[in-house]
Amino acid sequence: MRVGVVILPERRWRHSGELWRRAEDLGFDSAWMYDHLWWRSLSAGEWFATVPVLTAAACATSRIRIGTLVTSPNFRHPVVTASEAMTVDDISGGRFTLGIGAGSPGAGDSGVVDDTVLTPGERADRFAEFVELTDRLLREPVTSYEGRFYRTSEARVIASCVQRPRVPFALAATGPRGLALVARYGQGWVTLGPPAFPEGATPASCLAAVRDQTDRLRAACEAVDRDADEIDRIFVATPAAGDPLASPESFEEMAVDYAKAGITHLVIHWPRAEGVYAGDPAMLERVASEVLPRVRAL
Repeated sequence: MRVGVVILPERRWRHSGELWRRAEDLGFDSAWMYDHLWWRSLSAGEWFATVPVLTAAACATSRIRIGTLVTSPNFRHPVVTASEAMTVDDISGGRFTLGIGAGSPGAGDSGVVDDTVLTPGERADRFAEFVELTDRLLREPVTSYEGRFYRTSEARVIASCVQRPRVPFALAATGPRGLALVARYGQGWVTLGPPAFPEGATPASCLAAVRDQTDRLRAACEAVDRDADEIDRIFVATPAAGDPLASPESFEEMAVDYAKAGITHLVIHWPRAEGVYAGDPAMLERVASEVLPRVRAL
């Protein structure tokens, strides 16, 4: 089991840079950020752009893996995404993972650049095109493509990725089509548990949903003759899963439960002073010093 933290891009770099460096010093395996123009309940506050922050984080650290959870087709095009991913991969010395999702409505970027309203099926179609084209762009020096949602003519991403054959993809998916996409293109899989977070969701129901999803991911991999254990299975803990920073014991209990459910990478949020993901940074420090060595043995 590996352990990572999400650091929200809501502070100026002179403050947030300290968090990225501290995450590495504490021994976490990965550090991530959302890829939105702004985000839900925090839309009235400062919110900084993903790629510049990740570039700064790459320069401020030397070991920890960095990445997006997750890049959204709501406002990004695969050509620009591929070029930026290759660049951050180079600057980080091969420590970058590109997380990609279908792009949800209402997350803080839907309708801002393109106000076309897509059905869930159309979002799934667009997600598949986004992943397919981004994959080709990062593998081929010159790419032409004509799809329903994206097109490009002789797009050039000449410099190759440090990681071969390309930057690893961590794809967020829970449905059959998305899991099939993970089985074909993903080096990682991302889940938050229940896809719609139904009212009344509990830690037990969240764990049950993840257990079912990992079983279905294995089935999707078997269908294309792929070993599911090649895929890093990432669970991002939200309030529906419980509070991993209530105590070192609660963190370890969550890690054990999700390891048994098939998760290989547990990601929690850096505690904020108030509001969503509020918590005590001292508890994160205790988790790092007291629990991480045992959790890695799971």
